Amino acid sequence: MQITYYGHSCFLVEIQGKKILFDPFISGNPLAVDIKLESIQADYIFITHAHDDHTADALTIAKRTGAMIVGIWEMHAWAQRNGINNTHPMNIGGIWNFDFGTVKMVNAVHSSSFLDGTYGGQAAGFYFETLEGNFYYAGDTALHNDMKLLGKHLDIDIAFLPIGSNFTMGIDDAMIASKYIKCDTIIGMHYDTFAFIKIDHDLAKKKFASQDKELILMAIGTTTTFKF
Repeated sequence: MQITYYGHSCFLVEIQGKKILFDPFISGNPLAVDIKLESIQADYIFITHAHDDHTADALTIAKRTGAMIVGIWEMHAWAQRNGINNTHPMNIGGIWNFDFGTVKMVNAVHSSSFLDGTYGGQAAGFYFETLEGNFYYAGDTALHNDMKLLGKHLDIDIAFLPIGSNFTMGIDDAMIASKYIKCDTIIGMHYDTFAFIKIDHDLAKKKFASQDKELILMAIGTTTTFKF
């Protein structure tokens, strides 16, 4: 499993030869100015909620690459209204078998609306079960009790958790979340992009290490291979 970080909460995960992009927000991210949007390829674009810092480049990339947009029903409808015919709607608790593995849409606690103020459906996360490893992409969320169910019933090798606080859970709650989901390897997201969510990297890593857990803070534009 190869993971590339494009900043904020945008990752490209390559599984079984498929490129799976999450929450594309590159063109408006001041920390991602060295990323060329036109160079990003995708077979799928998974979107957790409607906020612009998770959807800004989704339509552009989907139209160029032909990638399928996957999200909650309202996200599917938004994409269809904007000329994207290749979509797959889901909703909380639903499971679908894709050609790279199985995906379950899970609960997230966060607001969700488009730039024009229209309702974007409920915020969500995704659990992926694949031959190359299983992972949880939490999306923007607060700490919540449903995470205990994930840890009880799912096998999570690695998890993407927001850690910037203010808009989502912060470091301390992310540490609790990692215990709830029973996952010791965490990739941080949704931090540093704006003044509201800047973090102390060293302190964050030390806090996780004190609990015998690893917090990975990937540099923007880098790719890491994970084997499970």
